[in-house]
Amino acid sequence: MSEPTSAARDFDGLTALVTGGASGIGAATAALLTARGARVAVLDRDVSGAPEGTVPVQADVTDDDAVRAAVGRAAEVLGGLHTVVANAGIGAIGTVEDNPDDEWHRVLDVNVLGMVRTARAALPHLRKAAQDRPGCASITLTCSIAATAGLPQRALYSASKGAVLALTLAMAADHVREGVRVNCVNPGTADTPWIGRLLGQAEDPAAERAALDARQPMGRLVGAGEVAAAIAYLASPAAASVTGTALAVDGGMQGLRLRPAAG
Repeated sequence: MSEPTSAARDFDGLTALVTGGASGIGAATAALLTARGARVAVLDRDVSGAPEGTVPVQADVTDDDAVRAAVGRAAEVLGGLHTVVANAGIGAIGTVEDNPDDEWHRVLDVNVLGMVRTARAALPHLRKAAQDRPGCASITLTCSIAATAGLPQRALYSASKGAVLALTLAMAADHVREGVRVNCVNPGTADTPWIGRLLGQAEDPAAERAALDARQPMGRLVGAGEVAAAIAYLASPAAASVTGTALAVDGGMQGLRLRPAAG
C-alpha cells in the first residue's frame, strides 16, 4: 500500500489560521495545510518566516486587541475561517523554585491565555463555517508531553501545558453542539528552534542532544513535520468525528516503558 503524501488535496476550499506559524511546528503546519489545498494565514510576532503562499498577519498573542484585529483580517482576506491551529507558545526551564512570579505570568499569558484570545476571536467565524460546511470547523491546540508526564526542570512549562490539555477538553464540550471540534496534539521533545537554542546554552550540546534523544523510546527527537501531520489530520475532514482528543506524537514517551537495552 502506498504511503499518503502531502499532494492529497483534502483541504481544497478550506481556510486556516496558524498562530506561531512563522517557525518550527507552526511553519511546518502552515506549509503542509497549504500543500494540501487550504488557504492559510499565519499569525506571529515576526512573520518574516511565514511559508510561501500563506497570508501573514502580525500580532502578539498577549495583546487581545491585536489578536482580534489579526483574526478579523485573516478571515476577511481568506473569506472565512474553517480551522484554527493555536500553536504559539514559549518554553521555560526550572523547578517550581526557579522562576519568579513575573515569569509565571509571562509564560501562562502566552501559552494559555494566548490560545484563549485566539479561540475567542475565531469562534464567531468557526460557527459560521460549521453551518456552511458541517464537519470542517475545528480548533487544534499545541499541547505537550509535559501535560501528562513529569519532566525534570519543567515545572512552569508543564503547568502551562497541563492547563492547555484541560482547556482542550472543556472547549470541546462547550462547542461540540455548535459543530466546532476541539483537539490537541502532545508532541514529545521536538526538533525546533527553541530546542536548538536550549542546546546552544548547554555546557556540552552534543551530550545534551544525546540525552534528549535517549529520553524518547524511538531514540530521536520528534520532527516538526511529524507534529504538523498530526495537526493536519485533526483539522481535516477525515477527523469529522474526532473531538476532545489529545493525540501524542512523542516517539512512545507517554505510554511505553522499555527495559534497558542489552549491554
